[in-house]
Amino acid sequence: MIGLAPRPIGILGGTFDPIHYGHLRPALEMLETLQLAEVRFIPCRIPAHRATPLITAEQRLTLVQRSIADQPGFVADDRELRRDGPSYMVDTLASLRDDLGDDIPLCLILGADAFRGLPSWHRWQQLSELAHIVVMQRPGSLSSLPPVLEEFIALRLIEDVVALRQKPAGSILFQWVTQLHISATQIRALLAHGQSPRYLLPEAALAYIHDRALYRS
Repeated sequence: MIGLAPRPIGILGGTFDPIHYGHLRPALEMLETLQLAEVRFIPCRIPAHRATPLITAEQRLTLVQRSIADQPGFVADDRELRRDGPSYMVDTLASLRDDLGDDIPLCLILGADAFRGLPSWHRWQQLSELAHIVVMQRPGSLSSLPPVLEEFIALRLIEDVVALRQKPAGSILFQWVTQLHISATQIRALLAHGQSPRYLLPEAALAYIHDRALYRS
């Protein structure tokens, strides 16, 4: 009897400065819709494509840990905090392959804006050698892509989530998710001005922020 193909593992990286429901709700939909074994939240230590976060990597990791503690299938992964230098996703995926082997499907989960900017990433074309790429999108949110990205998609596009199990890497899937218009920038601004960001992020994260007076001007 042939065994079932392994369930993919989702990879969601970011600064999480701070983590909020705009990260968490789409991640839950990815977990369920793609039938993932888990979603790994991987806070970056030194972001390569944006300004240095206002709080430490360790504090951002704690916010992630507290926010996902009660959700089965959500895992906080600190591997980028244990690595020196800029946090390049290609290195993170290679590290995951070292730990998990070459057979388990990995799904790098990206928002539409991040995907649009993919050609600016470090060794970006190697990402599909290490993982599938799943793009969380709204209908019509990915028009007018750069030609190099259009070509990249054409060689790898799939439309069936089942295909993610058939090989460990190499495919691109566009998956609709609920888009919550929440931004970490908005949350930081509210906190800096003494206003409440309640209901934009988990209470456990907000309590940690208040206890340590994070993001205050």
